[in-house]
Order: sequence, then C-alpha cells, then structure tokens
Amino acid sequence: MTARRVMGIETEYGISVPGDPTANPMNLSGAVVTAYATRQGIRSTRAGWDYEDEAPLRDARGYDLSRAAADPSQLTDEADPTLANVVLTNGARLYVDHAHPEYSSPEVTSPRAAVVWDRAGELVMREASRLLSPPGAPGVNLYKNNTDGKGASYGTHENYLMRRSTPFADIVKHLIPFFVVRQVMSGSGRVGIGAESTRPGFQLSQRADFFEVEVGLETTLKRPIINTRDEPHAVTDRYRRLHVILGDANHCDVANVLKLGSTSLVLALIEAGAVTRDLTLDQPVTTLREISHDPTLRTRVKLADGTSMTSLELLRSYQEMADTWLTKTYGDGPGDWDEDTVQVMALWEQVLTGLEGDPMSCARQVDWVAKLTALEGFRARDNLDWSDPRLRAIDIQWSDVRLDKGLFHRMAATGRFDTLVDEDEVRRAVTAPPEDTRAYFRGQCLARFPDQVAAASWDSVIFDVPGRPSLQRVPMLEPERGTKAHVGELMERAHSADELLRALAVAD
Repeated sequence: MTARRVMGIETEYGISVPGDPTANPMNLSGAVVTAYATRQGIRSTRAGWDYEDEAPLRDARGYDLSRAAADPSQLTDEADPTLANVVLTNGARLYVDHAHPEYSSPEVTSPRAAVVWDRAGELVMREASRLLSPPGAPGVNLYKNNTDGKGASYGTHENYLMRRSTPFADIVKHLIPFFVVRQVMSGSGRVGIGAESTRPGFQLSQRADFFEVEVGLETTLKRPIINTRDEPHAVTDRYRRLHVILGDANHCDVANVLKLGSTSLVLALIEAGAVTRDLTLDQPVTTLREISHDPTLRTRVKLADGTSMTSLELLRSYQEMADTWLTKTYGDGPGDWDEDTVQVMALWEQVLTGLEGDPMSCARQVDWVAKLTALEGFRARDNLDWSDPRLRAIDIQWSDVRLDKGLFHRMAATGRFDTLVDEDEVRRAVTAPPEDTRAYFRGQCLARFPDQVAAASWDSVIFDVPGRPSLQRVPMLEPERGTKAHVGELMERAHSADELLRALAVAD
C-alpha cells in the first residue's frame, strides 16, 4: 500500500443552545440526528445499527477486557433504544455518541476521498442545525472542533485498514513518535493551555492536553496516543483496523489530506519493515504537550537514545524514509506513483518547507496557523491579551458549521485557503456513497430499499423482506467488495430487496 488504503473519519460535533447552558446534550444530539434523518426520509425505527460483530473490549495486545472492569463509556456494543442511530444513503453512520452527534464517514480508499465525505458530514450537520433553528428561536449550534474550552474534549477519530500480519509492537514503536509531532502539520489550534484552558496562550492542537498514556484501550478516560481496540470490521485473520483517537478536526483541505495521507504512508513503511531509523521518544506524552504549547516550533524532542531534534526535523525523517521507500518499491520518481501518493508527498514537502522557513507562511494550508493568524489580527486591532475571553469566543466561533457564523467558513468564502476538493463533489457525497468500497452496497440498499433494511453496520446489511420467515443478513467482511464494479449491475436490475438477495445468492 501507499497513501491509498481503506480509511475513514469519525467526527463528534460540539453542541450548544445559545442562552441555555443547562440544555441536555444527549437530548439535543438525538434531536440533531432525528431531524436530519426525518428530513431525508429515514425512519429511526428502520435502518438502525447492527451491533452483532462489535467487540469494543478486545485488545490488540492479545486479551479481552472484562465487562465488569470496563468503564460504561467503553461498552459501545450495547444498543440504547433511546438514542438516535441511523445509516445514511451515502454509507455513513449518524448517531449519538457520548452526548455528541457523530458523523462517521463511509469507507473510502484515498485521503482525498476521505476529505470529500468528511466535508459531506459538515453539510449534514449544517442542515440539521438549520432544521432545529427556526426564525426567532435560539436554535441548536454545532461546532466541528474537539473541546469546549472548559475541560471537555470530544474526538475526531481516524480509521486505517492494515495487514493483520504486521506486529502490533512495531506499530506502537514507530507510530508514537510520528503521532507526537504530526500535530505541527494537522493541529487545529486552540486558545488556552491545559485541559481546562487555565493558562493563557495559544497551542497547536485541540487534543494534546487530554492524553495521559502511550498505549491503551480507552478513548474517553486515560486517553492513549495509540488506541488498542481490536475491532477490524473485516476478516479478522487478514486485517486490523487501526483506530486513531489523537487527531484534531480539520477544516483546511491540505491539512486534512496531509494528516490522512502521511499517516497511511508511515503505516506502509511499518508494514513493509522499511522504517530505517529508530525515533523512539524519551517521554512521548510530555513531549506531545510541549510541542503543542510552542507555536514557534523550536521545542526540541528528546529521543530515547539521548539525542534530540525539533519536531520538524523528526517529521522530515519520516518524509525522507517514505520517499526512499516509494522510490525503491515503485520507481525512480513521482511519475511511477499513484496520483494520491504524488499529491500527499508534494503537500508533505510543501508544508514542511513552509513551516521550516516561516510557520506563518502556511496560513492557507494548516489549520492552527490560519487560526493563529486570525487571532493575532484581533489581538492587534483591539489590543487583546491571550487571557481575554473574547479570544476564546472567537476560537469557538471559528468552528461553527453555519456559513454565515463560522469564522473559518466566512474566511474561506473570500478565498483565504487552498482547496483540494470540488464543492459539487462534496454535495453529491451527502447522499451518494463512494463506489469503490462496500459502502456502495450499504448506501445503495438504504437508497433503494429503505423499508426493507432492518439494520446495517460496517460489515453487514440486514433485510426484513416480506414473505421470508426470518431476517436476512448479508455479511460484508471484505471492505473492497460490494463496490459498484462488483454489484452495480445487480443493484440496477433488482426492483426489490428480495430480487437483490436472490441475485446475490446466484452470484455467490
């Protein structure tokens, strides 16, 4: 694999009702999901989530955590009938997760496609906010961010399909240093230092202050840099799904593509045994925070072997290893690589070079730089200290999903950021699934036979077909099957779920 692999993004959105700090976030989140689903003609009593194959307590280190020892927040395989949870026609999941509305994108095969369907999620949330905000009412505000600035943090998780044969110890060893410094390219920036923003200042990452350990199974308590949840949603002995909980929610296309693409390339290095330099850090959790707290990017990273380097030098080491491996494996130059890998490597070089020369020169590509540039403008205009609460308010407003209120969107409308995806493509992705993964089959089933889909998950669709004595479960354990190329003609010919199931049986 290169920068291309099966991947996806899960984003929990911040939620509030202006003027009502006591509003129940779980009820609000449920209203968000229900409002959007109803508008799209999706009934919450149908097309729910299939929990059959979920195993949230299975640890990649070789054991299962007991349910008695698990925190209730880890028991994500227990369906709560009171919480809204639907599958969309684009293959995504929209549901309530820990008192936040979450949009989990469908599986895609490239970083750029991941950004397309991630941005489609923004349109979903924007529409839900509009539906719940009638004229003259306070409405419900939604934010694509990762902290409320008062001590709460919520996730933007990435998922990458990997070879099961890759030793998990190698993943941990070589990913931790990369994840610690990746934030200089993909951090979203925030006002305030510390989990509760008690110290004035600005930092690179919204999530860095909330991580406490290097490796672990949890996602909401004792957050680890490497999450060990072993739930592949695919053929277990062939694949593992790397569940990444460290990243920030990105608005800038370049930062988002680069976050996903550089990570996929580092995973390719690890899978190929091509990491040629040991970059193990001395104190990863402490270093994660120190780097985040230094927008000058001058903080030196101490390695376990006693040497040190800057975060940019460490990132450059990974980039050079990727370039060397790609050249050795696929050819002597970018012309021999797939277009997604060419794009990611070009962006990686461009952004690293810009950050090395002058970090503020990357305001068109990198979220934290863009946000810091805007905040410094406000500070200079109104003579504001970093402790001024107005800056925290601007920070929150930056990520508002509404076009007329969100500061990022208002600036984007004036051409302030580099874009990599077409807006028409994003709009299509709101309802249409990607065509080169099993998300195509899932989404098409929801679009064509909504009344006969009882439930679905990443690796199954369950039909309730009139005349059949029991529910019919179609497993989809191969993420790159169920594509348009595989089942598109069957879909076109089938006029009912029953016809589709019969056609699938013949095809098998």
